Amino acid sequence: MGLITFENEFSVAVPPAKLFKVYCLETDTLIPKILPQSIKSSEIIEGNGGPGTIRKISLAGKGLTYVKQKIETIDEENFAYSFSLIESNVWMEGVEKVIFEHTFVPTPEGGSICKRTSKYYIKDGAEIKEDQIKKDGKKTEGLFKAVEAYFLANPDA
Repeated sequence: MGLITFENEFSVAVPPAKLFKVYCLETDTLIPKILPQSIKSSEIIEGNGGPGTIRKISLAGKGLTYVKQKIETIDEENFAYSFSLIESNVWMEGVEKVIFEHTFVPTPEGGSICKRTSKYYIKDGAEIKEDQIKKDGKKTEGLFKAVEAYFLANPDA
């Protein structure tokens, strides 16, 4: 099995504690509220919200309509979170699994840097187009910018 790793960093004008809360701890209630045009719902289908929990996210639009994630780690003290993508209605051919690791680091201005590592485990003999993987990183950056816009518009949220 091969491995393709990508690292991204996103600047967000939201403190790490708030960003961690919305992206990692209260995903099921806040993300569909922040992005109703993209995310219909997010729900825990197995587990208690900690490591091992399975979450299903239903998406609006055509093509990709749902994904299932398995929470791997949650470290509230260090604002670190990881999950694996375990299922979707559109699965990338040749990919065994994908693990996304996130760390939220404070900036001097009071915002955050989201450090994201994406690890794509590739089936033997498969070839993956890295351009598609890079597009997925841009979608995640868009999600963080939507979270930022929400909190800038609703500072007491």
